Amino acid sequence: MKLVLKNVLFTLVFPGTVGVYLPLFLTRGHAPGGGMAFVVSLGFFAVALAMYLWSVWNFASRGRATPLPLDAPLTLIVQGPYRYTRNPMYLAIFAALLGWILLYQTTGLLVYSLAVATLVYLFVIGYEEPHLRAEFGAEYDAYKASVPRWVPRPRRLTDA
Repeated sequence: MKLVLKNVLFTLVFPGTVGVYLPLFLTRGHAPGGGMAFVVSLGFFAVALAMYLWSVWNFASRGRATPLPLDAPLTLIVQGPYRYTRNPMYLAIFAALLGWILLYQTTGLLVYSLAVATLVYLFVIGYEEPHLRAEFGAEYDAYKASVPRWVPRPRRLTDA
């Protein structure tokens, strides 16, 4: 139960702030779009939520920890969405931000999203990847060589 509460708290504070609270703050006074923009934005929100929850589930169930670096798993998580991309939680945030951009179509959201993407990229290459390399060594090197940082590769069909 304590692990669930820690993951809920992390979600409300970090991804909640970046992916929900700040975009809502930036769109105050603007009316959301309708029609196809509304429908497509809902699709981005659904993908974001599913990917994020799947990722957190793997951190909690397999790593017995949270995504917070201070409470990180002691094992390298390579299951679930981590089989396809090394950063599914960040991709979930980016999907949510794309949903907000489509829904409200404001320059402020676009600039905010680009700033978030830049900061995340710098954090990943400047802290996360070196930290994971130091923590897990060859295991992380093998994982890094087989799983892309951002965009999942199409899976190869095996010969029957």
